[in-house]
Amino acid sequence: MAETLLLEVKHLKKHFPIKGGVFSKTIGYVYAVDDINFTLEKGETLGLVGESGCGKSTTGRTILRLIEPTDGAIYFEGQDITTLDKSAMRALRREMQIIFQDPYASLNPRMTVGSIIGEPLEIHKIAERLREGGTASHRSFRKWACVLKICANTLTEFSGGQRQRIGIARALALNPKLIVCDEPVSALDVSIQAQVINLLEDLQAEFGLSYLFIAHNLNVVEHISNRVAVMYLGRDCRTRFR
Repeated sequence: MAETLLLEVKHLKKHFPIKGGVFSKTIGYVYAVDDINFTLEKGETLGLVGESGCGKSTTGRTILRLIEPTDGAIYFEGQDITTLDKSAMRALRREMQIIFQDPYASLNPRMTVGSIIGEPLEIHKIAERLREGGTASHRSFRKWACVLKICANTLTEFSGGQRQRIGIARALALNPKLIVCDEPVSALDVSIQAQVINLLEDLQAEFGLSYLFIAHNLNVVEHISNRVAVMYLGRDCRTRFR
């Protein structure tokens, strides 16, 4: 079990302060995530479901430390990442990526497709090493070679489903082990949803990816998930086998 365990979340909490009064003092808290626990194994898809506003997206972003947790521990390959400083966390982000819900809001419309997919490589100095003669077998180069034909195009030329595929390509660019899928198909037409889900499954089979799949559509979750965890009002994350 320990050898196959990729992610373990223990007693995770995220409380947002409520400000009020003349001096904007803290008068209360919103308990967005309140003591949840679950595990994710390598190559597995864990579906995280619950009603709107129950804290699913906050959980995903807290695990990646896009939002800092209030309390609890997040173990990635046995290491508690809540104790890492910014420098160490930056290096770890190569292993943990996210696909956002809205492909229109999460991608910069002023950038070309090539710039969007290549930006993670530039930030983590991978593109520089490749230009200096490093290996060209990087996943993004092998899997998304066809994208080179449209690298000069801007996002205004693409539909929502095409934009979400570009978002997936960006998430894959750094060869991550974990991808948080934050309702990646909820903003798409039903026919396009099936295509994107099938793409995610094919990529998982090919590269051994692990998904935390956040959604409220139970039909989609049933199709893609190995196990399902249910949240209610930020609490009581119960895991069930599908």
